[in-house]
Parts: sequence; C-alpha cells; structure tokens
Amino acid sequence: MTAAYTLYAKPGFAATTIERLCSEARISNRAFYECFGGREELLRALHERCVEESLAFVAKALQEAPDTLAGRVEAGIRAYVEFATADWRRARIMHVEVRRSGDVLAMSRQRAVDSFARLVEEASADFQQASPLNRRLVALGVIGVLQELLIEWLLSEDQPEIDELVAVAVHIFNRSLGPG
Repeated sequence: MTAAYTLYAKPGFAATTIERLCSEARISNRAFYECFGGREELLRALHERCVEESLAFVAKALQEAPDTLAGRVEAGIRAYVEFATADWRRARIMHVEVRRSGDVLAMSRQRAVDSFARLVEEASADFQQASPLNRRLVALGVIGVLQELLIEWLLSEDQPEIDELVAVAVHIFNRSLGPG
C-alpha cells in the first residue's frame, strides 16, 4: 500500500503497472494478488482509507469548533485543507487521481462525496434559516468548490498558500450556507 500511495499519486494510476508496484514494494506479483484482486482494488482501498481518515479528522475538528456557523465552517474547512495538504499524495489521490481513474473510483468517490455532504448538512443544520434552496444541493456545491481549490493547489505552478485556500473556501461556504 505504501508503494501504491506514492506511485498512484505520481506518476499516477494509469501509469502504474502491477510490475512497477511489486518492484517498488519488493514483493512478488503472486504476493500482490494474494492481497488484492488487481491494481483497481488497491486504488479503491487507498482512496477509501484517505476518505475515512479525512472524515474522522474533520468530524473531530467540528466537535471542537465554536458553536456558531462561522466557527464550524472555519474549523471544518481548515481541518480538511490542512489534512489533505499535509501529504501531497493524499491530496492527489483524493482530488486528481479519483477523476483520472474513470469508473474505477466512481462508486468510492460518490460515497465520499455523500459522506462529506452529510457532514456539511449536519454541521450547518442548526444555523440555516428557512431557504427555498435544497440543503443537500448547497452542500454538494460547496464541496465542489473545495475540491476545485485543492486541485488548483496541486496542479498550479504558482501554488496558492494554504491560508488563502481556507479564506476563499470559508468565504464561499459562508455565503452559500448563511441566511438566504
């Protein structure tokens, strides 16, 4: 898994063969297939681990956040961005390779988005006033914003600062989740 974590992040899933994974991990192809059905299954396992760790980290930050919408938004976004960017491989697997892998991670990605959408909905539910907007769709929209900001951080030659990413995401989240 450690070899895949690095190779799937760069050069990427499509460019990483079983042979290269096994060579990097110093295991035989047979040993690989005793653990995983293929490189797709390994990618799903890595992605799901990254998502689970991220969800747990953000949930903890939300529990410790001030009991205001602004406090929860700031704490949740900062926790997610800092956790994702603490290891570029994690950020790359969760935000770039998840898209590049096509159908391989489609269901895993959908479960992750659903889990994060529920987290956003729950964290903001006590503070949202009556609005004609569908709260789930708003949650999905703000998640998309955060994903695109992290892709920009990963792929940009002039990487934005983490604090700048957080500030922009917080601004957009507050405008989206606040009083309609």
